[in-house]
Amino acid sequence: MMMELPAETTPDAIIVLGCVIRGETPHFDYVCSGVTQGVAELNTRGRQPVIFGLLTNNTMQQSVDRAGGIHGNKGDEAAATAIRMIAFRRSLPF
Repeated sequence: MMMELPAETTPDAIIVLGCVIRGETPHFDYVCSGVTQGVAELNTRGRQPVIFGLLTNNTMQQSVDRAGGIHGNKGDEAAATAIRMIAFRRSLPF
């Protein structure tokens, strides 16, 4: 799901968060590929950094482990990356 922003709103960064869990069909591969390509395209066309925070896992447990479980919190990591990218962009002379 994509959130629509008001036209006058210009965010300093965009974080794409989500989770895709592999099933028994190739749909997993199509979704992961589409999101990856879309985020890459946004990064080449936009002025704001677009941070990739999509979990792509084989099981629900792997997703839980990466969303605040034993393997950290990938959402927190994406937010920290966005903050670093904003600071970097503001440090540029243009």
